Amino acid sequence: MQKWMIRENTPTLTKKHWIMKKNIEQKLLSKNTNPTSMRILVYDFLEQQQTAMSLSEIESHFYKADRVTIYRTLKTFEEKGIVHSIQENTTVKYILCHDGCDENTHKDWHLHFYCKICKQTTCKEDFIIPQNGSQNYRIDELKLFGKGICENCLKESLQ
Repeated sequence: MQKWMIRENTPTLTKKHWIMKKNIEQKLLSKNTNPTSMRILVYDFLEQQQTAMSLSEIESHFYKADRVTIYRTLKTFEEKGIVHSIQENTTVKYILCHDGCDENTHKDWHLHFYCKICKQTTCKEDFIIPQNGSQNYRIDELKLFGKGICENCLKESLQ
């Protein structure tokens, strides 16, 4: 990881970051993905996020990083089962997959929720979709997207 690739408001690398880098390298290798510097940086960034992020939002956190390189990194991650994409109107957002996703199947059988107030998209793991549908069909991919007001914004509106 090179310090010059990170924006000024991003923390500089510490010993803790180097240990985390090794863990990320192992995670990428376990998904048959070469751990390049950019892939490590993007994975580390996504791992710290609580919500799905668009390419523009991810790009804004890196300095001198080529937009195409970040895009290719995200597409590689998606192909390898490292991230899944969420189509939100005309914007695609990315969030790390949970264990169990691989090159062949994304196991994101949950609600993707968009808050109309804070404009954040989150995965609602507690809203689980039964996977035992009709025996005459095999569902490989299911996208469930909900819009409303998130828990935090609801709390703020009641105060």
